[in-house]
Amino acid sequence: MIRVLVVEDEPLIAEAHRVYTERVDGFEVVGVAHTAREATGILRTREVDLILLDLNLPDRHGLDLARALRAAGSGADVLAVTSNRDLGMVRQAVALGVTHYLLKPFTFAAFRDKLDRYARYRAQLVESTEAAAQHEIDRVFSTLRGSPPGSLPKGLDSATFDLVLGALRAEPGLSAAEVAARTGTSRVTARRYLEHLAESGRAVRTPRYGGPGRPEVEYRPA
Repeated sequence: MIRVLVVEDEPLIAEAHRVYTERVDGFEVVGVAHTAREATGILRTREVDLILLDLNLPDRHGLDLARALRAAGSGADVLAVTSNRDLGMVRQAVALGVTHYLLKPFTFAAFRDKLDRYARYRAQLVESTEAAAQHEIDRVFSTLRGSPPGSLPKGLDSATFDLVLGALRAEPGLSAAEVAARTGTSRVTARRYLEHLAESGRAVRTPRYGGPGRPEVEYRPA
């Protein structure tokens, strides 16, 4: 299990993050803190793999806490969960080794996608202690950052790709029309991304029977 510490000053939001986390297989919440001081205390007494870190804490900025943890030798990874859209803040977060930056408000599908990518990233690291080739390093980084291995075909963009893939992972077995409804795209656009996922081996097509005429095609993560 991946051990998670939720750090969020609003109790209702903290509880929502705890519930979201425990809905994702392979993750468990080992603590909830509403201040940087509480978070530091929990980290002294419990093993934590991932910190869901709000940046606007009442007693200390979240990035200051992340900086202090790095200086103290903490190996816990950090997923910033914040409404702060300042790109300067994003650059600071990257410099401190923050693995993901998730903007509030967000859907459970988007949240789950970040955690799923993080879990796959960790699994790849424990498979081997040394990369045999550049492509293995590229694969690890692409898994963590959310960009597909290799370049997308012309006309496809990474933001929509992530939306479609996130919808498919949140609710496997969707048609192009259903993915379009969940992502706010057109049916034609959704099908283009789904077909790319199928052709690249990241999704599988299966026929859905039950209605008149030809069976509808649904897609599932590979």
